[in-house]
Amino acid sequence: MNNRVLIIVGPTTVGKTDVSLKLAERLKNVEIISADSRQVYKFMNIGTAKPTAEELSKVKHHFIDIKFPDEYYSAGRYGKDARQKIDELFQQCKTPMVVGGSGLYIRALVDGFFDKQISDPEVKKRLKLEIEKTGIAPLYDRLKQVDLNSAEKIHPNDAHRIVRALEVFELTGQSLSEFQKGKPEKANFTPLFIGLNRDRNYLYQVIENRVDSMIKNGLVDEVKKLQKMDYHSHLNSMQTVGYREVFEYLENKINYEQMVRLIKQRSRNFAKRQLTWFRKDKRIQWFNIDDYNGNSGELINQIVD
Repeated sequence: MNNRVLIIVGPTTVGKTDVSLKLAERLKNVEIISADSRQVYKFMNIGTAKPTAEELSKVKHHFIDIKFPDEYYSAGRYGKDARQKIDELFQQCKTPMVVGGSGLYIRALVDGFFDKQISDPEVKKRLKLEIEKTGIAPLYDRLKQVDLNSAEKIHPNDAHRIVRALEVFELTGQSLSEFQKGKPEKANFTPLFIGLNRDRNYLYQVIENRVDSMIKNGLVDEVKKLQKMDYHSHLNSMQTVGYREVFEYLENKINYEQMVRLIKQRSRNFAKRQLTWFRKDKRIQWFNIDDYNGNSGELINQIVD
């Protein structure tokens, strides 16, 4: 059985959804495995730029709206779940296609976590900010809940080691000790990586336009609804760019203009980090969307060939 899996990656707003839908139409019998760490959450639609209902009706998508915002989900868990779903699709003679910009999710899916120094600066930064705001005790209590073995070996005031243990758990879904002695297995399919990119300045302009559209289409009201449902700013899911800034605005920490500016700035920074991550992977074949002058058909032909 052909076990090749096309994996479409690239920065936010580059056009992954549009290209993946057209590829699915060309290839037939395709189902999409989303690799977006924020689109897994229900009720977070505008700020995560989820595919529209019309787009979802064209091709079946997996791993969208599978968790509530206060539920825990890790890259490690995703890797296992997505591998299982890909196996199921192959058994059903379907063609899985992975689409997304979450580098850790894709890494967990394809390679597992071989690097024992696996880390995410954003997660680490958030945990350290929590310590600044609430002190070390709440994080140590959390560590006891998710990884008692590590907690028993770490002094309650050892912020560095507590943050590291929680970081590993958030990223892999495993305790630090399990992760250190684990032997990751590569996926039993052959990944074919396609990277999408475009002129940096134009990409940044598209990002800013999308932010304006999100706000116009009700991002602030979406966050207000989340608040009413008791989903608050301290949740991991709400650390997403767009949601975090709106929460800060609603909590009177910043004004409206600052909110908009920060969402745009952090979205640009996020796109830059995505590109830095993916460019390290030499398996990716890159396509510059600008080279096709809006002719997506020619781009699809190039990818399929």
